Amino acid sequence: MTNTKVSTRSWVPVDDVVAAALELARGGRWRRAAALLDAAAPGDREGRARIALAAVEVALENDWFGGTDLTAKRLEAAEEAAADLGSDGRWDLAFLRLRHDYAGQILVGGTFRLGPEGKDADVLADVRRRAAALRERAPDSVRAGWAEMYLGLITDNLFAERDAAPAHYAAALHAAESGDDRLAREALRHLGDHDHDHGDPVRARERWERATELGARAGLVPGTLSQQMLLAVLARTTGDAAGAEALAREIARWAGALGAVHIEAQAAAFLSGADPTAPPAGHAPSTASDLPPRYESPSGTATEVHMGAIPR
Repeated sequence: MTNTKVSTRSWVPVDDVVAAALELARGGRWRRAAALLDAAAPGDREGRARIALAAVEVALENDWFGGTDLTAKRLEAAEEAAADLGSDGRWDLAFLRLRHDYAGQILVGGTFRLGPEGKDADVLADVRRRAAALRERAPDSVRAGWAEMYLGLITDNLFAERDAAPAHYAAALHAAESGDDRLAREALRHLGDHDHDHGDPVRARERWERATELGARAGLVPGTLSQQMLLAVLARTTGDAAGAEALAREIARWAGALGAVHIEAQAAAFLSGADPTAPPAGHAPSTASDLPPRYESPSGTATEVHMGAIPR
């Protein structure tokens, strides 16, 4: 038998490292994804820039679902290396910056705040302008579809222009036909929300069930839980209170195990009677008093939680 010395570092293509990290992040394994990227040591500057870019996306997922605040630092590192990215990579970086800035306008101090009230109008206008510019200069139809999706989210959730948003979502869904399940899931999720608001539970169910299936196929564990939350809402509004409660309890249990604090709190609030699809009058946030008795956030402290639908 021959003894073989195994190196502590293996050579793996950057594409594979990035793909593995993003799959981990979308499955709710944010720390493992970040650790994988931090351990990577590409031998060229472009490879290092691409690793830094992927780390931004991992941080965005962690911040959105896990309640952390990691993206800004990762963005700084990626922007320092932006000159080493190709044109597609620079577009991706600008889009990640847009996503971060959108999140900063809608998730304030851990609380979802819909609409333009109390926000800087110039900042909101700049976010929308940048989304439109990204759509126009997207290097391919799928990236244009993602920019279109965010134009819909910005129109819907930052400007409260509900009637104008579905056209953006429909355009994003059309772009997703090129084979992007994540984009299709996002578009169907929000189109279904408008169906639900317009009193069409049949169409809402069709879109939300399809969105749940696509999210699961794409490996989106926290995203699939958030989508199932909408199915729980639909079950309750169509008379299946027992089924809705059972589903919400499982969502809360899974989300808690993952550390997806916003989904866990949303499910807990649903079990206490809140409607996650209907923001309070004037988009005012709900508070910890709306949570079930003895509910405590995973951090062990009281938390202010907006009970409107997670807008993504």
